[in-house]
Amino acid sequence: MPSQPAVIEVAVPRPLRRTFDYMLPEGERVPAPGTRVQVPLGRGGVVGMVLGVRDSSPHPLKTIDHIIDDEPLLPGDLVELALWLADYYHHPIGDVLNTVMPVKARRGAKAEPVDEVVWRLAADTSDADTALARAPSQRSTFDRLRRLGPTADAELATLGINRQSLAALVAKELVERTTVAPRYDARASHLEPTREQVAAIAAIVGSLGSAATHVLEGVTGSGKTEVYLRVIAEVLRLGRQALVLVPEIALTPQTTARFAERFGATATLHSGMTDPQRFDTWLKCRNGSHKVLIGTRSAVLAPFADLGVIVVDEEHDGSFKQQEGLRYSARDVAVKRGHMLSIPVVLGSATPSMETLENARRGRYRRLRLSRRVAGRAMPGFHVADIRGERLDGGIGADLLRAIGAHLDAGNQVLAFINRRGYAPVLLCADCGWQAECAHCDVKLTYHRQPRQLRCHHCDRRRPVPRECPSCGAHDFVLVGTGTQRTEETLRTRHPGVPLYRIDRDTTRSARRLEADLAAIAEGKPAILVGTQMLAKGHHLPNVTLVAVLDADGGFLSPDFRAPERTAQLIVQVAGRAGRGERPGEVWIQTFDPDNANLRALIEAGYPGFVGSERQRRESALMPPFVSLAIVRAESSSEAAALELLGRAAETLTGQGLELLGPAPAPIARRADRYRSQLLLLARRRRDLHVALDRLERADPRARGVRWSIDIDPLDTA
Repeated sequence: MPSQPAVIEVAVPRPLRRTFDYMLPEGERVPAPGTRVQVPLGRGGVVGMVLGVRDSSPHPLKTIDHIIDDEPLLPGDLVELALWLADYYHHPIGDVLNTVMPVKARRGAKAEPVDEVVWRLAADTSDADTALARAPSQRSTFDRLRRLGPTADAELATLGINRQSLAALVAKELVERTTVAPRYDARASHLEPTREQVAAIAAIVGSLGSAATHVLEGVTGSGKTEVYLRVIAEVLRLGRQALVLVPEIALTPQTTARFAERFGATATLHSGMTDPQRFDTWLKCRNGSHKVLIGTRSAVLAPFADLGVIVVDEEHDGSFKQQEGLRYSARDVAVKRGHMLSIPVVLGSATPSMETLENARRGRYRRLRLSRRVAGRAMPGFHVADIRGERLDGGIGADLLRAIGAHLDAGNQVLAFINRRGYAPVLLCADCGWQAECAHCDVKLTYHRQPRQLRCHHCDRRRPVPRECPSCGAHDFVLVGTGTQRTEETLRTRHPGVPLYRIDRDTTRSARRLEADLAAIAEGKPAILVGTQMLAKGHHLPNVTLVAVLDADGGFLSPDFRAPERTAQLIVQVAGRAGRGERPGEVWIQTFDPDNANLRALIEAGYPGFVGSERQRRESALMPPFVSLAIVRAESSSEAAALELLGRAAETLTGQGLELLGPAPAPIARRADRYRSQLLLLARRRRDLHVALDRLERADPRARGVRWSIDIDPLDTA
């Protein structure tokens, strides 16, 4: 009697909270989990992922059209991780697999890696000066390649290198295009590790081959990266691979250069790469060709042949949390993956998150401290500038302006930090009080002077600045508040002979521009840096001796319960740019609320002091990390429809051990003409939270024209 064809369970790339059963074609082998298959769905076909095999199915079955992979594209551990992601984040498994796989993999492209293309200077460049005398763009590209050394084709866009210039340089025989296989060759470091670094390295290396999570808490400038490098060198010696997660694409070229210098090669994975480049890197990690991968958030989902360690640098950074679709935390997924693979995970930061510190306090993570800067350099001193009742110039008080002048006169560099783009956050009519608001979002429009326009920083719509008040017809407008453009204008006017670099999302749209600015700053001449949090992350600025935090109050006074933590972290991170060289540094913090408990704790006892103060506040208010939090969000073109759906969800969610807050409009209730509502769930036991959300998933309270989603461990409540 002939055997029944196998029933194959397949996840399809649709936001459906279920899988589909298909019949295996006659004579075909049974595909293993992680194999891609072409299957019929509706009136068309899609690329699905095999999750398992069954003997029977209660449904009438269609037959698989085609088995794409000869062997599973996703290794077993990654299939297991995808199933955990779908379960923990209450997200459709097909959409989870879409997030895990690169675009070309989703489209059914063959899993065939290609040799890496590398650009480098030719052996003989003696006539370069003559050949490039009248070609400034080619000259710039040539000089960058000389400075960078052999450069992977995948990095050209991120580094801002012009392909037309490269082609011209190849034609002039000044640059060569070659293909190479990655070669890793760990080199010894010339740096002498400190006693604390030695202890941290020994602890992490001693845990290789086991599931251990280490919190590497090191003050800025204490040499956390050197710890990572030495641990990874040992991992490579054992023939295994390493994954390093970094928060920003802008940091990737700098980090990559340092790792490549130590290991001879490195790979990157980030959104600045093309789809073919991402897929090729992904495949080479999967087959073991790439030994070290440095990437942003999505790299935590890459496949590996034999992963030996995961490092999450700046683990507290908000960019590790995905805000759309599968709302996963790359840091938390890294910890889970480490447990699944029995490998150590290193969470590095000068300002660890409250959740990470609480896990360390409860003994789940091991805490390793680097309490001193390398080479015995002193930490900067803090000054609190009380600006109550003071007339500010471009958001800067008189005492701070004098301090800036003194540091510049001494030949040093100054960094002015304000985490707000544009010129002023509010434009209002001096006669009637009318304020410029976005027609599509419930927010004020930010006034930008360069170019002169009003801009919404939520939907990015722009409109001209009105010549007269739309409400009363008056012509007298007032600009309220300060952004980076206004601060730049003030400091340029006061110090016209000093180079000024503004670094924010408006000026730094490419890594090339950022690299050029940082290279000019690195020359060490007196300079002024004005910027947002882009300046706070990981940059080594040895000639900065004064850091000025122009507005610390917004975060400390925000209704969002996580805002004080983010503010304290930003202050500590940006303060860490001061005094990293031979000269001592100082930090000025301007405030209208100098007696704020969190600010006082931060100034008097550093980040640990802030954590102690904030921990008491969170515990008494029963907020994370002392309870588990999830948000059910709904959005629609109708405010009533979104609230009505969440009302039905609340009825489903009511249960033991659960506290519901809402439903209510989100703090920014309308964004890009969509009304946003939310329902907060709090539970002392995480299990109670997930049981309730499982119930909601089964009920699936869908409504026409309303999108709803679940956010586990949300980063903010906005």
